Amino acid sequence: MNILLIGGCSNFTNNLIVKLNKEGHRVYLLTGSRDRKQPYQKAFERYHFPYNSNVLSEIFESISPDVTIFMGAYDTNFNWKEESDAVRFSAGMMNIMMGYLMSNSGKFIFLSSEQVFEEHCADNITENVEPVPKGMKSIVLSQAEELCMNHRKNLGRDIVVLRLDNVYGIPDSMADVTDCCTRMCLEALDRNVITIQENHVLSMIYVADAIEYIYRVVAKNRSEHGLYHISSKQPVSERELAEVVRKNTWFNIEIVSTSSTEKRIVLSPTRFEEEFGTTFLCDRDNIIKKITDHMRKYKRVFLYGEKKKKSLHERLMENMDEFLRSVVPFLENFIAFIGFFMLNNRAVGSTYFSNLDTYLLYVLLFAIVYGQQQAIVSATLATAGYCFRQMYDRTGFELMLDSGTYIWIAQLFILGLTVGYMRDTITKLRREQVSEREFLSTQLSDIKDINDSNVRVKDALETQLVNQNDSVGKIYRITSRLDHYSQEEVLFYAAEIIGELMKCKDVAIYTVSNAHSSYARLFSATSAKAKSMGNSIKYAELGEVYEAICDHKVFINRKLDERYPLMANAVYDDAGAMQVIIMIWGLPWESMTLGQANQLVIISSLIGSAMVRANKYLEVLEHERYVEGTRLLDSDAFAALVEAYMSAEKKGYTDCSVLEIVSKEDMDYKKAANEISTILRHHDYIGRARNGKLYVLLSNIDESEAGPVVKRLAEIGYESIIMGESNR
Repeated sequence: MNILLIGGCSNFTNNLIVKLNKEGHRVYLLTGSRDRKQPYQKAFERYHFPYNSNVLSEIFESISPDVTIFMGAYDTNFNWKEESDAVRFSAGMMNIMMGYLMSNSGKFIFLSSEQVFEEHCADNITENVEPVPKGMKSIVLSQAEELCMNHRKNLGRDIVVLRLDNVYGIPDSMADVTDCCTRMCLEALDRNVITIQENHVLSMIYVADAIEYIYRVVAKNRSEHGLYHISSKQPVSERELAEVVRKNTWFNIEIVSTSSTEKRIVLSPTRFEEEFGTTFLCDRDNIIKKITDHMRKYKRVFLYGEKKKKSLHERLMENMDEFLRSVVPFLENFIAFIGFFMLNNRAVGSTYFSNLDTYLLYVLLFAIVYGQQQAIVSATLATAGYCFRQMYDRTGFELMLDSGTYIWIAQLFILGLTVGYMRDTITKLRREQVSEREFLSTQLSDIKDINDSNVRVKDALETQLVNQNDSVGKIYRITSRLDHYSQEEVLFYAAEIIGELMKCKDVAIYTVSNAHSSYARLFSATSAKAKSMGNSIKYAELGEVYEAICDHKVFINRKLDERYPLMANAVYDDAGAMQVIIMIWGLPWESMTLGQANQLVIISSLIGSAMVRANKYLEVLEHERYVEGTRLLDSDAFAALVEAYMSAEKKGYTDCSVLEIVSKEDMDYKKAANEISTILRHHDYIGRARNGKLYVLLSNIDESEAGPVVKRLAEIGYESIIMGESNR
């Protein structure tokens, strides 16, 4: 299988690479950093890009991984000491997830930890228990888990979250000192003191066991669940661990308790064992002994950050390439010298080649190919060969007295050094040009990215200025159309206007009739999706939605929880009472921004103003609309109301039904209206038409649902007929 492993360099990551390589898989590595000198284990291919790089989608597309593993909580690219790490992790997680989803390939495994739980739990924690994060890291990890689970549920992808319970191992450097055990060993080495939480109980799993269990998930085609706990299921207190560490040190260690608060966090691996089986391999006390021995042996590495000294064999293997590159030119020089020495001996007695200086050619050749260093070596060998050949016919003393010998040697070295210097200079210039080209290319790439970003911003601002789609002026111009409508029509057409301004087809408007009941009824909706929460909701039970709108804030569903709308806001009257709840469902992800939220606030405020004006107008004309002392609307007001509802029903914004009350000769209309009103809802209406008959308008009820109301009317002595759409 092709496996993409994402994470910084660590003992955990390297052991996982070794395991995957042993199983015959092809491992690709995304390091999350541009540092190419990290000591990773051998992988088929390495990609040195940060997680926010725009090439992640191309990496996924080129690899088409069968399994993607993100180290997550164990990624050493994040030290979790600054808030910026939380931002970088969240952005990187989202970019990685988008790259995976766009590639549409394989399984995705996210490694989380027990750190998402930070409160005492008497029993082992199962996967059904909700996380209780408090710290920065735990909150970010919890959000990453929710992101994975939501995508698994909504998109049906094989995404798995593995919570590992206190992974520990033998550290290679300070970057690996992250677990409770290695922390205690480091404290013992540094201060001869181990600090513990007296009543803190935890469970630990050795890195080799954790990797074995992770591989079982990798090897399975599709997991039955999206979340598993991986734990040794062996609770141990911090004091017990400290005693084991003290036992394996050769000097006196003091154990100091910093807190006595009871805290027990132990993950339950029952679900994992039922599906994948279990085999606990490593003895904890024996591993802790190895950790203490190792950290004591390399004390200066962990206390002072010195590099770990390597064996002679390791140093030789690391420097073998450099050694060979250095030695090969000398070997070539010596071998070539033997050949030219033999040619020179043959040329001396030759009629045609006696004047040919083969040694000069030899020195020039190596000066041109390798530069000054090899020119000096070749000139020295040529001088030795020349002197050796001259001593066939003369003594060494005669050779030393011959001025021609020194002249020949001088010209040999001068030509060799000159040509070698020119070659070294040209090579240096070429390297500088290549380095400068790479630097300028990097700068050009950065400038292009910045320019692309600036162009996008410019285009967005230009579009906003030219089209005025999001300007307050245009919003006011559109919402001002509501001033011409009645109270009921304001809310019907408000849903249409919100959809137009927010570029969304799924808008619902709920009206709050009584703030004390905490119920709201659906008044109008632009689609079936917008009606998904039902005709009546108890908004006080909507959790995050209720908390946001009660604080006069816009709710944004960043977790993509399918139970809630993607955005919601409430409209309040002058007294601070909630009047209307606006819910939006069909927003694209890129539109769920603070800018869109602010736009919804402006729209809601303008709609609220239109409602206030309509209500004040109705209050002034109330004595003309209703028969005094009753809820009975006069003929003109009732006809206008029915017309408004029918118009909204034709556009799909609401449902309504009209019942005709069968008139009696001696019917007292005021008495009948008061009696009928007792069985109607607050948002139903009763009125007298121009033909003198009594009618009831039922809102949010179609003809198939009006039967129970007809029965209740019959029970109090009033026969009624459901009016068809054509007879209204």
